[in-house]
Amino acid sequence: MKISVVGTGYVGLVTGTCLAETGNEVVCVDIDEQKVQKMRDGKVPIYEPHLDVLFERNIRAGRLKFTTSLEEGLEHGQIIFLALPTPEDEDGAADLSYVLGVAEEIGKSITSYQVIVDKSTVPVGTAEKVKEVIARNVQCEFDVVSNPEFLREGFAVDDFLKPERIIIGSSSEKATELMMKLYKPFVRSGNPIIIMDEKSAELTKYAANAFLATKITFMNEIANYCEKVGADVDQVRRGMGTDSRIGKRFLFPGIGYGGSCFPKDVKALHKSGKDDHYDFKILESVIQVNASQKIALVPKIKNYFNHDLKGKTFAVWGLAFKPETDDIREAPALDIINNLLDLGAKVQAFDPEAMQNVQRKLGNKIVFSKSMYDALPGADALIICTEWSIFRTPDFNRIRTDLKIPVIFDGRNLYDIQDMENEGFSYFSIGRKDIKL
Repeated sequence: MKISVVGTGYVGLVTGTCLAETGNEVVCVDIDEQKVQKMRDGKVPIYEPHLDVLFERNIRAGRLKFTTSLEEGLEHGQIIFLALPTPEDEDGAADLSYVLGVAEEIGKSITSYQVIVDKSTVPVGTAEKVKEVIARNVQCEFDVVSNPEFLREGFAVDDFLKPERIIIGSSSEKATELMMKLYKPFVRSGNPIIIMDEKSAELTKYAANAFLATKITFMNEIANYCEKVGADVDQVRRGMGTDSRIGKRFLFPGIGYGGSCFPKDVKALHKSGKDDHYDFKILESVIQVNASQKIALVPKIKNYFNHDLKGKTFAVWGLAFKPETDDIREAPALDIINNLLDLGAKVQAFDPEAMQNVQRKLGNKIVFSKSMYDALPGADALIICTEWSIFRTPDFNRIRTDLKIPVIFDGRNLYDIQDMENEGFSYFSIGRKDIKL
């Protein structure tokens, strides 16, 4: 099949590459000329495990091509995926200007039947809006389908190639048949393709992300209460997770959620509710709790240093919002770093993938280290913000030797409390007993 993907962010690039991997001819469209040239040269512009192998293979095979011309993309594809940004407005609403702007161009350009697919995460009713905009100018038959993505950064390729489910929101039998044909190679193991109306498909994505964000936030609230009463959140988590009605996933406490999806989608659903005169009280609490949770380590740090951080230096391990990605959008590490800088502290940071993105944002406000251990010398304490695997079993002797004071503030609960006490560290984590030696 001939497919076009408009937008080459995380979703668009993974979508285009994985669809090419099953033999489709894919043209990806982006307005960024430098980015397009980089991709034509075989360079992946984002870090996503396993994407580079598929990307290079399909470029060599001629199945994956890139252009800055929307017209070229529209001429090529029978199915047009819109994987465009829907950034957060000041009031929390999703900004649909990119989606609707391209929809208007589509209406002026297409001359034969095509299926337009909303792949971006969009509010309920967006498919109707896209259809209305296209219909103003179009002279041929077309359909608009909602096909939300459920890709986890760090696992996006596997999630696309082996999806737990595929959601297709469509009221057109013709469009549904084409979408079923396109996705058939990805569900050979029997995982479902679920057909529903467009509005339900749009809401399914928001509902799923909002529920997961709520689950994380609830566990963080339990962790905070554990600290008040002397309970251990790890034991509580294990006790809860063995209940099949709850499950083990998304129960790990920490310094809040970040990234491109959860923060934006929770706020957008909350704002959509307000627009429709419905008050999502739970989501309002989730937003508030997560904002404070992202800096939950800062009061612990201030207390330890008697509320005087001026001139102190902190080593920070982890800058991305989660491991296996270079994405720093809404990353808790940035909130913590900015708080430390405001209090007069200095920061020496390391992340395996995200330092370049942070440097573009913060410039020379902090020091970027060549390795996790290079961030330690001269630091008054170590702060852990992202649970990269390389941080899980470090050389504690080296950490203790290089730090001015053997103290760790762990926002991801990577280490066992008793082990830290045995290693001679003061150790502060989330929802567990503090060790102050």
